[in-house]
Amino acid sequence: MDKDNRDDFTFAKLSDLKLPVTFRISQLEGIRKPRSFTELLENPELRFHDLYVTCQLVADNKPLTIPFRTSFKAFKNAYTWNEWITLPIRYCDLPLSSQITFTVWDIGGPRAAIPVGGSTFRLFGKKPTLRRGKHRLFLWPSVEADGSVETTTPSKLAAQDEMGRLEKLVKKYERGDLPKSDWLDKMAFRKMEEIHAAATEKSDNLFLYIDLPRFDFPVVYSEPDASAASSATSTLPTIVQTPATPSISASFIGDTSLWSVVDPDIAHENPVEDKHRRLVRSHRSSPYDRELKPNANIRDELGLILSYSPSQVLTSEEKDLIWKFRFYLARDKKGLTKFLKSVAWRDSSEVKQAVEELLPQWTEIDTDDALELLGPGTVDSRVRAFAVKQLSRADDDELLLYLLQLVQALKFESVVSDQRSSRTTTTAISYDDSGLSDFLITRGVANPILGNRLYWYLMVEVALEDRIMAKMYGRVVYKYMKQISEAENGSERRETMRRQGVMIETLAKRARELRTSKDPRPKKIEKLRSIISDSKNNLSSIEPLPLPLNASIEVTGIIPDKSTVFKSNMYPLLLYFQCSDGGQYPVIFKDGDDMRQDQLVIQLFTLMDQLLRKENLDLKLSPYDVLATGPSQGMVQFIPSKTIAAIVSEHGSLLNYLRTHHPDEGSIGTSGVEPSVIDTFVRSCAGYCVVTYLLGVGDRHLDNLLVAPDGHFFHVDFGYILGRDPKPFPPQVKVCKEMVDGMGGAQSPHYARFKNFCFTAFTILRKSTNLILNLVTLMVDANIPDIKHRDVHEQLQEKFRLDLTEEEAIKHFEILLNETSYITVVLDRFHDLAQYWHLMTAELVFKLVMK
Repeated sequence: MDKDNRDDFTFAKLSDLKLPVTFRISQLEGIRKPRSFTELLENPELRFHDLYVTCQLVADNKPLTIPFRTSFKAFKNAYTWNEWITLPIRYCDLPLSSQITFTVWDIGGPRAAIPVGGSTFRLFGKKPTLRRGKHRLFLWPSVEADGSVETTTPSKLAAQDEMGRLEKLVKKYERGDLPKSDWLDKMAFRKMEEIHAAATEKSDNLFLYIDLPRFDFPVVYSEPDASAASSATSTLPTIVQTPATPSISASFIGDTSLWSVVDPDIAHENPVEDKHRRLVRSHRSSPYDRELKPNANIRDELGLILSYSPSQVLTSEEKDLIWKFRFYLARDKKGLTKFLKSVAWRDSSEVKQAVEELLPQWTEIDTDDALELLGPGTVDSRVRAFAVKQLSRADDDELLLYLLQLVQALKFESVVSDQRSSRTTTTAISYDDSGLSDFLITRGVANPILGNRLYWYLMVEVALEDRIMAKMYGRVVYKYMKQISEAENGSERRETMRRQGVMIETLAKRARELRTSKDPRPKKIEKLRSIISDSKNNLSSIEPLPLPLNASIEVTGIIPDKSTVFKSNMYPLLLYFQCSDGGQYPVIFKDGDDMRQDQLVIQLFTLMDQLLRKENLDLKLSPYDVLATGPSQGMVQFIPSKTIAAIVSEHGSLLNYLRTHHPDEGSIGTSGVEPSVIDTFVRSCAGYCVVTYLLGVGDRHLDNLLVAPDGHFFHVDFGYILGRDPKPFPPQVKVCKEMVDGMGGAQSPHYARFKNFCFTAFTILRKSTNLILNLVTLMVDANIPDIKHRDVHEQLQEKFRLDLTEEEAIKHFEILLNETSYITVVLDRFHDLAQYWHLMTAELVFKLVMK
């Protein structure tokens, strides 16, 4: 071998690896079948999920170590140990046939354990090289692991499932066998997380995940020789090229980028450091702390910490710094959330000082921080009560913007009460009621419009499959109705809500009948109008009733002749309500569709519109009303408009469409369209361009981009958000060629104004990042598809780019804006083609059925 290449290492020998055999038992994944009620009645202890894992090293049908086991843990949802096991044997002493048996046990009664499943894992692969990294072991159900050479409980199945295939690719990726591309890797790993979550819910199999140490080079099995045994005293593996060069070169030892020493306790908190911090804090808890003030450098450091996003984890040094200057920070409204994160909640003296002394004297905080304190991370009810008190300063209009999330925050109150009931030791943490439900009920009783929304938000939660949460929300509804009864005109308001429920139930039943019938669409429309006209259904003429979708609108019935059925798969109904003031209010009623995601998106659009208007920027957004009246039904305000696809088909261009409705031949620079209409179009395009980018709205095509005759542009159909998109390589900023042409082209002054509006809106909304992040975080348990099983904070923070200065952020957005043109045209054409074939297939099927 060439002398110049003697330092090019490719593998390590097992005989030189003197470290003890170490691995981590990570977690158990899969759906376990619940025990029957008969078993639970006979043995109540079985309701607790006390699982543990036993493992043992075996080779050639003989045990090499005694069995080891993890600690007992009582699990509620996820079965996660994350526990390192170190066996009393070194890697260099392992035989080639070494296997580790794993058995998961469940407590079956006093001094009795039942095997959940077993698996046998071979430590060496086919090469033969020592295995490394994360592994997924199939658990053979209800049996103990078999450690024989011809084991009956192998860790791998003969037929590989989709997750097995993907995990094999991940291992290749980690080894460097696959090329890396940061932007594409992020998309791939997010998709894999979704596939993993979906597969876990559907599969009956159980899998145990373990982590083996990751060595920088393959460790090849080798027998120890006499010379190596006498001279090898180092615990580092020797990296070799040939049998003649067994020793480690000085350059290798000096270059730590080529090797690493695995520390099995690296994920655990250092008890010495923990004790040191507690001693330092107790020493600092003196009267002098009240007078401590930071110098200029520390003020800058504190300012940086306070600017962190809600999801950023504080280091122990940052927590200590916050604690040291806690009295100084009490006058800073942005400091409370970071201070509470720095409290050691297991230390009763710290909790007492933080909650009983500092919290009451803290200055008033902003709404975004109050919402963060109502999230799942806040356990102490006194802290949550403080947040509720801050929210009480908001008026009804502002409270209505956050009402959806506040109703969801009640779930975390329930979690707190569950923890309280299961605790066996007393601490300084309070688990009393924070008063959030009382606050919402009081405001709902005082304001009928706010109260009407609160009622429907609660009723959706009552109808969900999670019976524990449904029961909790049922108690809130009962309390709410009781307080309404005691209020002025209480019986009338209760009757109003009852009548709303009857109307929604009637519409849902009839919509379901029309949707499932095999009649052609004209027949469905005819039946719908007949149903509305029939006096038995109480739809065409009713006593004045506040509309559930918008309680400020009072309706007296539905106009049969104007109502119709859409062509879409679910056949939603278009209903024209007659208003008490003589006007009409068109509404789309859907049954069979989950409207909660659309409801969330429109709520956030409405919030962003308000934030922009506060800065005197009106972008003519038209966030129409959406209300989910059940888990799979809801109402949507209908805005008379046309899709861009229909406009181009009928008028040739957007300008022709706008010119048809609002011509102005004398105008200069607006292509014969009234200047106010063009201005509305430009502003609304900019507004929706920014808000859809921030929420990562996907599946955009010319059939869900609409324009009203007065120039208002808007989006509909939000089945894909936060970066999810069925199209490959979708542009982040949604601007199609037809929109640009409607402004007069990319070189026109209107397009230049459009870009400036985009930059200004993006800059304004970046200032409210924490508010938007906290609102979406409160929805993590709302069972909304695109939020469930996903890191919401990561998705949103990528959009706001808080790591950039304002000028850099504008340049970043401009680059994204310039990337959207041509690929959008191609994707829209593919969508049009798909829609054409879908319609042709449907027509063919209908003809065959009719025959």
